[in-house]
Amino acid sequence: MNIENLIPVTALCTYYKLEMPFFGHLNEMGLIEIQIIEEIQYIHPDALYEIEKMIRMHQELAINIEGIDVVFNLLQKIDALQNELIAVKNRLRLYES
Repeated sequence: MNIENLIPVTALCTYYKLEMPFFGHLNEMGLIEIQIIEEIQYIHPDALYEIEKMIRMHQELAINIEGIDVVFNLLQKIDALQNELIAVKNRLRLYES
């Protein structure tokens, strides 16, 4: 992966006015993946949308890291159930035709 395509965690800390441990805790919980290159922590730009949602939950709703983990696990389950429902509806349409 090219470093030019990665976002330094320090830049996110400055932009969102957060401390480095916040991102470390998200990484420990498995919510984000931090890549360390030459002792500098980076985040892939594709993860930025999810990270911004986590930051808003933390700052605007005062949800702690553990709560964010629970919310994201529930959102993943909802997405999986919605995909399963779509698949079942498609199969049902096949048999109704």
